[in-house]
Amino acid sequence: MGYTDLDRPPLSARALTRALIVPGGLWSRLDVREQTGSTNADAAAAAAGGEPEGLVVVAESQIAGRGRRDRQWVSPPRAGLTVSVLLRPGPGVPPAEFGWLPLLAGVALTEAVTRVAGVESALKWPNDLLVGDRKCAGILAEVAGDAVVVGIGLNVSTRAEELPETTGVPATSLRVAGAESFDRDPLLRGLLRGMERWYTGWRESGGDAEMCGLLAAYQRHCATVGRRVRVLLPGGDERSGEATGVDRAGQLVIRTEEGADFRVSAGDVLHVR
Repeated sequence: MGYTDLDRPPLSARALTRALIVPGGLWSRLDVREQTGSTNADAAAAAAGGEPEGLVVVAESQIAGRGRRDRQWVSPPRAGLTVSVLLRPGPGVPPAEFGWLPLLAGVALTEAVTRVAGVESALKWPNDLLVGDRKCAGILAEVAGDAVVVGIGLNVSTRAEELPETTGVPATSLRVAGAESFDRDPLLRGLLRGMERWYTGWRESGGDAEMCGLLAAYQRHCATVGRRVRVLLPGGDERSGEATGVDRAGQLVIRTEEGADFRVSAGDVLHVR
């Protein structure tokens, strides 16, 4: 036996491949690694080497994971899902629509967590999964040539004392939140099948998030909409107001106290109680 924590069995690459790599499906290759620096970096390197769309890289232990703004994402071995996927949406989808991919992943993730783990979750724009106002997962999308790599880090069986200290939203895990199940195998299957379903519809619609239903689904799952927020913009500026929705470009729409709307395409959003 290559592991000692019976609560955290390793993923079976053979079983996952048999379930997820199917004729005509999106996923083309599943690479489960015992340890790596960053699954996003691995998938980006594969993209640079000509790897076709559909690669899935999963790490049982990730030692140099990154979130947005180069924040670290750490987790004990086999305590979470650390996965990156390689997508090539073009040429049928304009690059301007690629920003929807992390939001699409968020919708698939919250659906999988609710269905498989029995835990109610929500999305904080643009890339965090919240369980009870605590961060349970992060999503990071990066352009790699003509490809996009989407990485997801989900805390599954992480114990309370193992959760990292954060300067922003406190961390949690499915285990701490009282999940009915924290079996990573069905969670990963549910996530990847959900991503395939949403991605296929989004790509067939030419990246039109409204036409394929993605915009409505994201707004339905988004805990930021309807909240008072402070937004820390790139460059250090700060704005505040009420988040009233997400537009067709995936931008957060915020209404100031003066009644003017402004749109945010990138920034750190803080929910104000």
